[in-house]
Amino acid sequence: MMFWYGGGWAWWQAGLMWVAMIAFWGLLIWGLYALITGATRRSGPGGQSGDQRGDDARSILDQRLARGEIGTEEYQQLRDALAAGEGRSHAGTGSSR
Repeated sequence: MMFWYGGGWAWWQAGLMWVAMIAFWGLLIWGLYALITGATRRSGPGGQSGDQRGDDARSILDQRLARGEIGTEEYQQLRDALAAGEGRSHAGTGSSR
């Protein structure tokens, strides 16, 4: 009840209260956003798991064959190259020289 006796908050105290409230709500909203986006993202580099990356490349190759962009011989060569490259490391994850 200090306000009844002529006392009050200094301007910096009220300003500090507003800054703290804005920071609290901003951090709370950012934390919820980070939790939700982290839970919905896929694992692995580029947002995809290794198994799905191979499946995506294979489906693109199948679509190119279906559209007639490549012939069956080129399809076989590319499919074999994909199958041989499945055991290799992903770009950017190899050892440095």
